Amino acid sequence: MSRYFSRKYSELEPYTPGEQPQNMERLIKLNTNESPFPPSEKSLRYARENTRSLNLYSDPNCVALTKKIAETYCVDPDMVLATNGSDEILNFAFMAFTDKDNPALFADITYGFYPVFAQLNGTPFETIPLKDDFSLCIDDYTGRKGTVFIANPNAPTGMALPKSEIERLVAQDPDRVVVVDEAYVDFGGESCVDLTMRYPNILVCQTFSKSRSFAGGRLGYGIGSKDLIADLNTIKYSTNPYNINSMTAAMGVGILDDQGYYSANCRTIMENRVYTTEELRNLGFTVLDSKANFIFMSSNRIDGEDYYIELKKRGIIVRHFNKARLSNWCRVSIGTRESMEAYIKATRDILGEVV
Repeated sequence: MSRYFSRKYSELEPYTPGEQPQNMERLIKLNTNESPFPPSEKSLRYARENTRSLNLYSDPNCVALTKKIAETYCVDPDMVLATNGSDEILNFAFMAFTDKDNPALFADITYGFYPVFAQLNGTPFETIPLKDDFSLCIDDYTGRKGTVFIANPNAPTGMALPKSEIERLVAQDPDRVVVVDEAYVDFGGESCVDLTMRYPNILVCQTFSKSRSFAGGRLGYGIGSKDLIADLNTIKYSTNPYNINSMTAAMGVGILDDQGYYSANCRTIMENRVYTTEELRNLGFTVLDSKANFIFMSSNRIDGEDYYIELKKRGIIVRHFNKARLSNWCRVSIGTRESMEAYIKATRDILGEVV
């Protein structure tokens, strides 16, 4: 870092994104949980039709998109805030609802951006260990002061809590905010959006990146009580009022207008997840029960990093984590059936070499 870099960020450990190879022609990319399916033609048309006004600033209130999200979830538009990816609203939540007197609480194994956001905002945080089986116990958060951040389904494990458990946590302490990150909820999880109608202290965050084939568009949103959303709008209008470009906002409306296409894709991904899980278990792998568009797996026949390296040699990229509890595990995004069959074939080849 330069000698000009602020000391307040000297200890900051930035988030490490998954590999993004530039030459994808010969690679099967199963490492960043993107959808293997392109956006629908209908939603792309919405974006194209909004190119004529790019000489003007985008709508800072995202009125059309906000209204469409509200209609989709049967909530009031004042309960919705659209953002530049769900990462932005998560960062807004750290800015708005945590400080030195109100720490952040989250699992030790979860989305890697949570500790980064805490450090970036000068917020103390506490990591709550998952159980040995990687499950999250709501009771571990009881009696602790601070804003709770829960990815549900969790990443990188793919495991999900039932809505009843989230509600129990929210109801335990009405004086603290619970942020539920539902980036993967459309792949079999149980959404907590309806809880925002009954509890003023829950914020639900979702994204268009995974189930809606729009990772490159950077579009997310939060749903919560009107007061919580007003708080987050204060942060937004103090940082970047024009946070969503016109084409992205228009395409977001188009995606929600063509939900049947995206729901069908989710069903296909879930079917491919079942196929991949069964094949790996038949090969002796441990695979956690996933409600996401990825699986988390390990084997006692090959080290996790070695497995990642051997797959990469065969043109398949998965995600390996170097953390102590995760060093023997890999996360595998679910792609098309053809991609998953190629992945299983490569796995069989690797195991045949290590017998």
